[in-house]
Amino acid sequence: MVLCNYFSTFANDNIVLGMAKKKILFINQEISPYVPDTSLSVLGRELPKAMQERDHEIRTFMPKWGTINERRGQLHEVIRLSGMNLIINDTDHPLIIKVASIVGTRVQVYFIDNDDYFSKRQMTADENGVDYADNGERAIFFARGVLETVKKLRWVPDIIHCQGWMSAVVPFYIKTAYKDEPSFADAKVVTSLFTKNITNDLGASFKQSVEYRDAKPALLSAYNDSFDFEELGKLAIDYSDGIMIAQEEVNAELTDYAASKKVPILPYAEDWADGLEQFYDKIYPDK
Repeated sequence: MVLCNYFSTFANDNIVLGMAKKKILFINQEISPYVPDTSLSVLGRELPKAMQERDHEIRTFMPKWGTINERRGQLHEVIRLSGMNLIINDTDHPLIIKVASIVGTRVQVYFIDNDDYFSKRQMTADENGVDYADNGERAIFFARGVLETVKKLRWVPDIIHCQGWMSAVVPFYIKTAYKDEPSFADAKVVTSLFTKNITNDLGASFKQSVEYRDAKPALLSAYNDSFDFEELGKLAIDYSDGIMIAQEEVNAELTDYAASKKVPILPYAEDWADGLEQFYDKIYPDK
């Protein structure tokens, strides 16, 4: 009932005409055609494409999964952006940045790569269907890798739109570790909710692994020690400025949780482009 009321509130708001053009950072777990078509990967392609066609300025990121054929996708390394080491659990992990353009579009995709976490592995699970035990660390590396790369690009997004559990740590970092960074200080964060696509928890050391600057493990004391899909979704919701319901059927626990936190919610719609553009303007009005 609470969620329906939030849907109605958004639907009854005055329609905003002449949307101010924005800088939108899309952080995606999957993007078609680099991975097979799913609801997540298709939206990973279509959201930035639609906003770019509406003259918004975009940047798009995803992990460089080991299943991606670099030659077929025409990926190449961006030397000036690569070379940084990210320390997670006292271990250095080299950050490699690659880039490609989606054929038939003007959308350029930046890929976050690392031999340990991505290039030698599939997405969520291994060849036997078993989820990787360090998926939590992989999400942390991806989040920090994206944000450090955006800083290097000297680009300042207005909206940061996160899609997929791999991007779910980003809202937390934006509002804690990176809150004083000029690139992100004024940014608003939108998280898309999808159906569950990870089964195990994210490792016993997730809370400790997430520590960076002001992103302290103590801030996660209200969450279960075993971080799973639902806990990760709650973390993203708590630090987001808006939630997009990206599928007809999504995790009810998370939609109810978002409504209880009074986070602005964009309800599911097959024809989403106009509504999403208005939603961006609602949470980041023209100054």
